[in-house]
Amino acid sequence: MVFKSHMDQALAEARAAAQRGEVPVGAVLVAPDGQMFPAGNRTRAMNDPTAHAEILAIRAACAAAGSERLTGYDLYVTLEPCAMCAAAIAAARISRLYYAASDPKSGGVAHGAQVFSHPQAHHVPDIYDGIGAAEAESLLKEFFRAKRKG
Repeated sequence: MVFKSHMDQALAEARAAAQRGEVPVGAVLVAPDGQMFPAGNRTRAMNDPTAHAEILAIRAACAAAGSERLTGYDLYVTLEPCAMCAAAIAAARISRLYYAASDPKSGGVAHGAQVFSHPQAHHVPDIYDGIGAAEAESLLKEFFRAKRKG
């Protein structure tokens, strides 16, 4: 198996989220057969605090698969998932998680709740961080800098 990162597509989803006025976080969930489920944050557009990029991608993939289990799927996300998203990743049994930027303030994987380190975690994916981190961090910093100015 040859590794192919899909972080560029997740970063494109993050840029699109920023253009919509959403926090620039993007995700793409990749099925074992290569089918992709891209999403960007839509919490404001949907008036839904759970409409994080990861959750939206998981919902779309589960609907397409006809199952709540996504064994063998890879999730690429531009920011360390929060505790809510990490719990959803565990519940869906996603096999591999790739994330770009760390989130010391609200992360739930390496920071904060560290969901996957708890004995209550139903499943722990393989985790790879730092892929595309510089661009993801830059998008987030510029977004919040513009918000403070505006």
